[in-house]
Amino acid sequence: METATGRGAMAPAALVTLHHAPDLRIGGLARVLGLTHPGTVRLVDRLEADGLVVRREATDGRAVALRLSPAGQRAARCVLAARATVLERALSGFTAAETRQLTSFVARMLVGLTTDVDVADHLCRLCDERACPAATCPVEQAITGER
Repeated sequence: METATGRGAMAPAALVTLHHAPDLRIGGLARVLGLTHPGTVRLVDRLEADGLVVRREATDGRAVALRLSPAGQRAARCVLAARATVLERALSGFTAAETRQLTSFVARMLVGLTTDVDVADHLCRLCDERACPAATCPVEQAITGER
């Protein structure tokens, strides 16, 4: 994913997070990424300088909302495609039944790791929400108590 964006480890996660959560504020992005506020500001500065992120005034006028530019949207889609390619390659040696069994085990592990919303958001920072929508996401279900 770093190769897909040509940027360090946090950039792909930031792009995917903002792809799924436009208008997120810096504090929210910091929480999802597990970075300090100053570290997140520096990351956003770099992404903005690269033309991937746009800062906008938040609805309450007191903060800054972050949104991907069209180039940022394309970069986020490249990250998700790279992620899918790696996963497809990793799973290529499994049968369909083995893949279903592995999916079940991983879902149970993710539920066990999900202790609150902050952890859930961090776990899902690189997820493809089209492939794992909230209605069936084990992490989302763990925090909503529907599982």
